[in-house]
Amino acid sequence: MGVLSDLEPKNVFRFFEEITRIPHGSGNVGQISDYLADFARERKLNFIQDELKNVIIVKEATPGYEQEPAVILQGHMDMVAVKKPGCDIDMRTEGLRVAVDGDKVYAEGTSLGGDDGIAVAYSLALLDSDTIRHPKLEVIITVDEEVGMDGARGIDLSMLTGSRMINLDSEEEGIFLTSCAGGARVKCQLPMHGTVNVDSMAEGSIRWPQAGEERGLAYRVTVGGLQGGHSGGEIHKERGNSNCLFGRLLSRLCEAMPVMLAGVQGGLADNAIPRETGGVLVIREKDSEAFASVLDTVEKEIRAELSAKDPGIYIRAEKQEQRNLTCADAEDTKRAAYFLCALPNGVQAMSADMPGLVETSLNLGILECGETERSGELSAEGSGRDTAAFLAEFSVRSSVESAKNALIGKLRAVTELAGGTITVTGDYPGWRFRKDSPLREKMVRLYEEMYDKTPKVEAIHAGLECGILGSKIHDLDCVSIGPDMRDIHTTEETLSISSTGRVWEYLVRLLETKDGEQ
Repeated sequence: MGVLSDLEPKNVFRFFEEITRIPHGSGNVGQISDYLADFARERKLNFIQDELKNVIIVKEATPGYEQEPAVILQGHMDMVAVKKPGCDIDMRTEGLRVAVDGDKVYAEGTSLGGDDGIAVAYSLALLDSDTIRHPKLEVIITVDEEVGMDGARGIDLSMLTGSRMINLDSEEEGIFLTSCAGGARVKCQLPMHGTVNVDSMAEGSIRWPQAGEERGLAYRVTVGGLQGGHSGGEIHKERGNSNCLFGRLLSRLCEAMPVMLAGVQGGLADNAIPRETGGVLVIREKDSEAFASVLDTVEKEIRAELSAKDPGIYIRAEKQEQRNLTCADAEDTKRAAYFLCALPNGVQAMSADMPGLVETSLNLGILECGETERSGELSAEGSGRDTAAFLAEFSVRSSVESAKNALIGKLRAVTELAGGTITVTGDYPGWRFRKDSPLREKMVRLYEEMYDKTPKVEAIHAGLECGILGSKIHDLDCVSIGPDMRDIHTTEETLSISSTGRVWEYLVRLLETKDGEQ
């Protein structure tokens, strides 16, 4: 018996729990895709599983609904797979440990994947039912939405007959999303040529280069304790970004003393606001008091600035064991620190058309320093390296295409002035508001009838696949809905049980309501 087996709606939570048992982080979707294909095969439903592992499943209309417009249901099978420090789950090979706390479902030590596992669960429950009446259903479950919408980009939808689509990738009940921002992923890479091999000395110290027997000390410095969050849905809250704060700290240290960088790692996904960044720094032993003073001063400053937005911020320094290190020299370290401080981050412009909506933003989601992209820490015993790369990876978003391109241009300018290069991938269009939308009008009327209140019709700053899919489906009429979720893309992610039930009830009623019956 499953942990969620007593929750209603039972079939939805049954499928959701099955999904959580299958590793399905972005880029690791083979098992979940095969599970979906097997589901369709066992029920003798027409399906397509393409080379990218996208899955399309079709269920014909129930009797009496053959003349109703076909409905497309859409979501994505991948999740942002993050875990707490010390969590022993291997998210590439193991499932999640789901649990219930009152009205909330969560995963112990990891993200939950309600974004967008609940869309898959809703779709499977509908396809599995023999009692729910509905028009023809065409279910699209894409791969790797969280890392650039690659599945939506590559999927072939020419076989579909429907033009009305319900996207199930929203996180707030009672809000109907009808447009979203476009975006891109931008990698800024700064070469670091001045690497130095640092030898060990006695008593836990290391030899400061080019200074005879002068001692040096290595510290692992961590900026952490931040809330993080989704860079589309929560960038306007101005929470702390650990990568940016680490750059600020590093620049202050470089202004006060020579510092050498022996590796840095911050953030797990470009679209998640990073919560913790850590790096190994080497200083002269004689600067240790000044080093501690700068850390203390900067921590107090940041705590005061973020007291209402991110009160848990901390800066910690732990002395490292004696070892040999390969570091960026002091000059290159300062250049990297200043480069990091010069990069823009956060909200850049608010919408003039929709008060309260972010128009343009960017999030420095990943910070790394290593021999090549994504190689991890720069330091390695006896490595003898002579080149390295400093990588800053952004999620850029805007509802105005020209503003998005201008912001990418700013990143290019700052990076090239510092001697680096940028790579732009995953560029996707926004989803434009449709003034004439029979689907939206039907959904609003039904919601008012069921709940005696009007839903909010809104645009969002976060990216959805609707814009890309709209370029492949003629005259697409689309609305995005979903149940209440909190802190998606983080280890505090939760899914509301009661809201999941209400959205299910609404979705079933919507499919059973024929055009003109309201």
